[in-house]
Amino acid sequence: LVGIDKFGNKYFEKPSGTAASGRTRWVEYADKKYYNASNVPPEWHGWLHYVTDHTAEQLEDLRPKRYGLEHQPNRTGEGEQYIYHSKGHVLSPNQRDWSRYDPW
Repeated sequence: LVGIDKFGNKYFEKPSGTAASGRTRWVEYADKKYYNASNVPPEWHGWLHYVTDHTAEQLEDLRPKRYGLEHQPNRTGEGEQYIYHSKGHVLSPNQRDWSRYDPW
């Protein structure tokens, strides 16, 4: 375990030489049901994608606090928001029968 972010996501890293190349860092999302890549805050995104070797805690010490908004996960399409489904999708209210079989 390398660290935990403010959303409760846990970040892990395998020791070098024990895993395939590029498969050594991963995240386990706190919300197991509605996980999304936007749940990873920017300070951990850089570490997760090998942009930097500094974890979020180390980055806070390296750079001054600047203006800006706190990171919010993208919740589009969850809950009561509109979710697009194609015409043939099972959950579509306008579901059509796309069978082309026409008995004669």
